[in-house]
Amino acid sequence: MEGGKPTLPLVYQAVQALYHDPDPAGKERASVWLGELQRSMYAWEISDQLLQLKQDVESCYFAAQTMKMKIQTSFYELPPETHNALRDSLLTHIQNLKDLSPIIVTQLALAIADLALQMASWKGCVHTLIEKYSNDVSSMPFLIEILTVLPEEVHSRSLRIGANRRTEIIEDLAYYSTTVVTLLVSCAEKSGHNEKMLIKIFRCLGSWFNLGVLDNNFMANNQLLMILFQVLRDETSTNLHEAASDCVCSALYAIENVAINMPLAMQLFQGVLTLETAYHMAVAREDLDKVLNYCRIFTELCETFLEMTVRTPGQGMGDLRTLELLLICAGHPQYEVVEISFNFWYRLGEHLYKMNDPALHRVFRPFIQRLLHSLARHCQLDSDHEGVPEDTDDFGEFRMRVSDLVKDVIFLVGSMECFSQLYSTLKEGNPPWEVTEAVLFIMASIAKSVDPENNPTLTEVLEQIVLLPETVHLSVRYTSIELVGEMSEVIDRNPCMLDPVLNFLMKGLREKPLASVAAKAIHNICSVCRDHMAQHFQGLLDIARALDSFALSTDAAVGLLKGTALVLARLPLEKIAECLNDLCAVQVMALKKLLAQDSSSGKSSDPTVWLDRLAVIFRHTNPIVENGQTHPCQKVIQEVCLNIWPVLSETLNAHQGDNRIVERCCRCLRFAVRCVGKGSASLLQPLVTQMVSVYQVYPHSCFLYLGSILVDEYGMEEGCRQGLLDMLQALCMPTFQLLEQPNGLRNHPDTVDDLFRLATRFVQRSPVTLLSSNIIVHIIQCAIAATTLDHRDANCSVMKFIRDLIHTGVSNDHEDDFEVRKRLIGQAMEQHGLQLVTQLINTCCFCLPPYTLPDVAEVLWEIMVFDRPTFCRWLETALKGLPKETAGGAVSVTHKQLTDFHKQVTSAEECKQVCWAIREFTRLYR
Repeated sequence: MEGGKPTLPLVYQAVQALYHDPDPAGKERASVWLGELQRSMYAWEISDQLLQLKQDVESCYFAAQTMKMKIQTSFYELPPETHNALRDSLLTHIQNLKDLSPIIVTQLALAIADLALQMASWKGCVHTLIEKYSNDVSSMPFLIEILTVLPEEVHSRSLRIGANRRTEIIEDLAYYSTTVVTLLVSCAEKSGHNEKMLIKIFRCLGSWFNLGVLDNNFMANNQLLMILFQVLRDETSTNLHEAASDCVCSALYAIENVAINMPLAMQLFQGVLTLETAYHMAVAREDLDKVLNYCRIFTELCETFLEMTVRTPGQGMGDLRTLELLLICAGHPQYEVVEISFNFWYRLGEHLYKMNDPALHRVFRPFIQRLLHSLARHCQLDSDHEGVPEDTDDFGEFRMRVSDLVKDVIFLVGSMECFSQLYSTLKEGNPPWEVTEAVLFIMASIAKSVDPENNPTLTEVLEQIVLLPETVHLSVRYTSIELVGEMSEVIDRNPCMLDPVLNFLMKGLREKPLASVAAKAIHNICSVCRDHMAQHFQGLLDIARALDSFALSTDAAVGLLKGTALVLARLPLEKIAECLNDLCAVQVMALKKLLAQDSSSGKSSDPTVWLDRLAVIFRHTNPIVENGQTHPCQKVIQEVCLNIWPVLSETLNAHQGDNRIVERCCRCLRFAVRCVGKGSASLLQPLVTQMVSVYQVYPHSCFLYLGSILVDEYGMEEGCRQGLLDMLQALCMPTFQLLEQPNGLRNHPDTVDDLFRLATRFVQRSPVTLLSSNIIVHIIQCAIAATTLDHRDANCSVMKFIRDLIHTGVSNDHEDDFEVRKRLIGQAMEQHGLQLVTQLINTCCFCLPPYTLPDVAEVLWEIMVFDRPTFCRWLETALKGLPKETAGGAVSVTHKQLTDFHKQVTSAEECKQVCWAIREFTRLYR
């Protein structure tokens, strides 16, 4: 911190302001200042003093939280000789502050646990703590808190203790686990009906189950297990019931590998089956919290014994009573209860689908039929519901999840059989509207999986739906329209249905509540029945011209235009140009009108609606062109250059400071260029000039992305290469300035992503142009710096650029320039290779999450394929530079582990071996 160590009164003042200043700006200033203090070296001493003084809850909480944070993230700041003193000080603080506030105790317990995990010299910490505090009743709550968070922190992302230390700790905790459980049993016996203490005990036991170190023989006959199930069978408080439920779920999760945990698995299996009566009691008392807890336990039981249920249904622990328990829960009137079990039903469906055994399908079919019956009932709207079904509220989201689940398990029952049964309930009975709507909703979920070939039931359903009177409930009409949209395949096979269906949907389109869903159905039909819809194109064009007279959501309007463009592409070639012009003209007129309004009023209107509509038209107008024919859009896009480009150019200028609008302009241009390909060459010069000029002032990353599209389209054209390279160089200068600012890479991941997409396109389309330029050195340096960036898309783009760049010197694609490429890559590697390999190894160990490692492995593999002997030396140098010990004195990596890794990588015969080796090796630093 600037100005040296702050005084304690000043820190108190800041803490008070953080919690009590009525002015938000004052709170914010205090928060920033305290954040700086936490990052400074003074934080250790000041936190310690605040905890000693014990002035109030706020200052002690700040100090305890700071201590935990410093140990988690800055433990390396302390010299090893201070570690013992820190431990003793923390143990004194937790003893002195144990009655002040539970949240302070938790923060200090976390600090002690994190210290124990990092401090290699503190051997047998569990034994030390139990010996020191277990005989003092008043210390028991904080001792159990430390013993709860200790196993939880072993896999903490904040602590990078490494695989060697983690293995050592887990072995140590496994060794003392029976001591901990014995302590918890004795606590439970002494505490009698003290609920708070029981909750702590169950949380602690759950934490040890989660770590997977408890001995299953010891636990199978343990008193705690009996106490757990007793609590779940008795009438208890909500909090205690939840803690006991969490603990049982942790135990069930821990024995996922049932075969090696048989004694404990048996006890848990039988224990959970005894809870059915307690579930019914909770239902009778209308205690939803407990009902949800029981359903969680039953679901976890089914998840754990899934393999056995599928392999040996009805035998031993494959007992199908477990599924009965879930179906009992599915019968509960609240939909939140059945929703808990969805993941299990997905997994069951997945297992049975993979096994593909008809005999097994017959065993489970009745359960799935009963589940579907329950789900259809849960999907019913309230009988007094008005208007259309809501998609975005909790119930709407539940219905979407039901729809997904039904799609996944319907194969067990048979789509056609289920569809017919549902239809017959509507045909034969006269159910209330809410039942009809729910049945139609489930039918819509499975309609696409029913075979549409020669299927009279499907055509009958369509015929009946289009005859629905307008007097039926609005929700029924809404879901009927959805069902029609899902039956596009049937309409395609029965074109005679197209006219009545379109008439039915047009009625919906004209009514505000039904307009968007009708538009979506028309879009679906256009996508599937493109050829049949060609005769209705004039109607689609009329809708497009009057789009804003319908009450459509933005997405529905864009969807309708997409459907129109898809059908447009199926028209006779000579008609496409004229119709595309008509379709674009509506949007261009609107943009011109906006620009005219803005210039006269001095205000700024939002053009994104029209830009998005233009973009979707260009994106989906992809006619099938036979060899030799001119592209039908060619003529129109020439006109686009005359008509649309000035409008887009003016729009871009008018809104150049607004990233959102500029992004939409670029998107529109991107699809226009893609639509015509090389035919839009006349657009290149003015477009690039404007992009570069705006980018100097407003570096929107979408210009880089648009640049990558231009390189992709024109990079192979000899006459365009120099111009595109000039564009790249002009765009790179402001980009590098932006990324070289403090935290520039982290603050602008989109720019990094788009810059390296552009560079990669250059490598793919014209590698020699790029490699021979002056800018390549700076791009490679930027790429090496950006390898540390923990951002999925940006990191992926950087790695792809480096991989593709080196690969151009590896792949002899029999092009004339291969030798030139190889020489240029050789020069680049000579200059940057060692730095790149060192950076990648350090990045893997200390910066990047595991999912990025396959990309890194591909880069290392390409470097190795390019020049294996040199790569071996670079890798050795990089590995020698890695730290061998943690700040707490634990061994990070042994000499043997380093040499093994070097050998595995350098002797690899395919890229995936490099990836496995890196995955294993980087665990040593996580």
